[in-house]
Amino acid sequence: MRPIASFFVMALLLAAGAAHAQLYKWVGPDGKVTYSDVPPPKSAKQVEQKDLSDGAASTAALPYELAQAARNHPVTLYTGEKCEPCDEGRSYLKQRGVPFAEKTVTSNEDIARLKQLTSQSRLPVLTIGRNKQAGFASDAWGSALSAAGYPESSMLPKTYRQPATEAVAPRAKVEQTAQRGQPAAGSAAETSTHSTQSAPPATGNAPPGFRF
Repeated sequence: MRPIASFFVMALLLAAGAAHAQLYKWVGPDGKVTYSDVPPPKSAKQVEQKDLSDGAASTAALPYELAQAARNHPVTLYTGEKCEPCDEGRSYLKQRGVPFAEKTVTSNEDIARLKQLTSQSRLPVLTIGRNKQAGFASDAWGSALSAAGYPESSMLPKTYRQPATEAVAPRAKVEQTAQRGQPAAGSAAETSTHSTQSAPPATGNAPPGFRF
């Protein structure tokens, strides 16, 4: 019986790892649009499901231990322009040898999308599977990465290439949505489980409502 029990435990763990990176969008009976990482109720309409690991770092050709961590707990770093903590966080991940996707926050659309995904308004934001870290703190990031199974020191092969940096809300998708006459994600016409409130003007190079 032990091999069978072990099989089911492993299956549950794999299922949990695969489910962590999903975002659901649906319309309720009252017409309210909701975003959540929890599956919608059966009464929901126009359900859409988004894999948040899109654009995540590739696990091809990675050592087994590192590849498993990257598949089960993909890492995404959200950064802003002229953000020193963001630069420090990026350098930390590279030094430790963590494969990660980087998303930039430079527009109102990016801000709305980031708040929907992480409910954070402080940069940088690091997500390790479901774990979310706001602001750079090497001890906290290191503990979270270790808990997710990432090696303590770099195991990245010399041939590894970092994925290209992308905006949190790619402009092409925002423009296509606007052309179809639909409200863009995070607009006033939609209500999210992570509500976006009016933010004070930014200072310096920080996006509105964000702090480093």
